[in-house]
Amino acid sequence: MPAPPSTAGGGTRVIAAAIALVTLVGLALATSGPLVSLEIERWGVSSTVSGLTATLAGFGTVLMVPLVPGLARRFGIRAMLTAALLATALTLAAFPAVPNLLAWSALRFALGAAIGVIFTLSEFWINAAADPARRGLVMGLYATTLYLGFAAGPAVLALIGTAGALPFLVTAAIILLGLAPLAIAGGAAPGLERAPAAGFTRFIRAAPAATLAAFVFGAVETGLFVQLPVHNVRVGFSEHEAALLLSAFTLGNVLFQLPLGLLSDRLDRRTMLLALALLSAGFAAALPLAQPAFWPFAALLLVFGGISGALYTVGLAHLGSRFSDADLASANAAFVLLYSLGLMLGPPLIGLGMDAGGAYGLPAILVALLAGYAGIVVLRLSPRRAARDGKA
Repeated sequence: MPAPPSTAGGGTRVIAAAIALVTLVGLALATSGPLVSLEIERWGVSSTVSGLTATLAGFGTVLMVPLVPGLARRFGIRAMLTAALLATALTLAAFPAVPNLLAWSALRFALGAAIGVIFTLSEFWINAAADPARRGLVMGLYATTLYLGFAAGPAVLALIGTAGALPFLVTAAIILLGLAPLAIAGGAAPGLERAPAAGFTRFIRAAPAATLAAFVFGAVETGLFVQLPVHNVRVGFSEHEAALLLSAFTLGNVLFQLPLGLLSDRLDRRTMLLALALLSAGFAAALPLAQPAFWPFAALLLVFGGISGALYTVGLAHLGSRFSDADLASANAAFVLLYSLGLMLGPPLIGLGMDAGGAYGLPAILVALLAGYAGIVVLRLSPRRAARDGKA
């Protein structure tokens, strides 16, 4: 399903506005997630039930995202983003008003749906407005600032605390700051002028090298956020060291996205996705060799985080080079949906591996996910398939 090259769209102003918007959302996510989990813990609810309520946010995203391109075409992207920002802020403000597990489960579902709208349309704006020759660099900048937003969340909680209504209200106010970038983007932002050329699921089949990169990274990233501290303690690290090792993985994501995004502007992105998957699988396989030595293990996690994180960055840039206008919006919705599915499946899958394989379970599942994805990319790169399907 070839598409014309995407245009520069609204240019730097639109890109800066969309990146600022998503970074604020990332900060709010990094704040609201621990807030809700900690409060549920104070109620004496089991970790299993708390985890299930968190999964509802993923369901909200998965159910909402396929509807986003059509709704944005009907009501306009700025109107949809404004509504999603207001819905997110109101949902966050509602948590302390209804301290009830069932109500909070529903609020988490609504939060996931609203944030899914913001990510889908903001990433569409960034991709559509980026100069094709610098799209990888732009996506690298986007990923870097998003991770900086995630990293700032704990600092905000350290300042305002985690008890009472105040942290929820502050997080809601942070989300409302996203209305300023929308005003900055103005009428220069790209819009949707037509319906997509194919149905939503067609874009998953048309560009699996890109869209499945989102699924794999969603599973790897979220699975490690949830299960890596447990794995680290089991193999002999202290709880303090376990937390620092998770920070090493996150730091790798921050440090590597700009240079790898820039490199993707100079290479065939499908070939680079294959290389990233194989390198990530190799580093994951090497993890048992370094544990429980702290610094070698931290160094491996830092590089692994940066290389695996670039799957999302380069995959998103690859989508932008394949599709434009409504097709790009639908492809981006498929990308966010698959990331959300990975987010939901990663933690239990890695948890099952840890229960079955002990110290080798976590790296074994990581290797299986990344090697399986690499095999799919190899198939897409085969001359016969490329001739039949076009670049995918």
